[in-house]
Amino acid sequence: MTHAGAERELRAEAVIDAPADRVWALLTDFRQLAEWSPETVRMMPLKPGGLRVGQWYLGINRRKAVLWPTRSVVAEVSLGRRLVWDTPSSGAQWIWELDPVPGEPDRTRVVHRRPVPRALTRGSRLFASLALGGSESHADELEAGMAVTVDGLRAAAEG
Repeated sequence: MTHAGAERELRAEAVIDAPADRVWALLTDFRQLAEWSPETVRMMPLKPGGLRVGQWYLGINRRKAVLWPTRSVVAEVSLGRRLVWDTPSSGAQWIWELDPVPGEPDRTRVVHRRPVPRALTRGSRLFASLALGGSESHADELEAGMAVTVDGLRAAAEG
């Protein structure tokens, strides 16, 4: 059985009328990120040392009455440009990319992606089918939620 629809790369993007350093500062304040995300309730570091490669974060997620934890591991931090974390429990990777708009240094193109480098984990697929309406419909909700999160980031950066 294939799960290609659920494992497709999800994507949301926007051009934000703010410089990349301002967008980065807001993006990496995970308290605010949780305020913009329809699914993330909270994201907390589990190791000392702040945002860095190898840092673990505990994410608390929600969908209607269902709450569940995830552990994410920061895989890449390119200050002001790119942030990547892996979520071993699902098999997904979450990527944020920031690029100044050419010739417009006070505008930033933000791309938020969720690829699944190998496959969604069996546990993730089972949880999605039992509690979230199935992996494919959850992927659709995630992609819509990513757009809401990017819009929240844009509103905060431009505000």
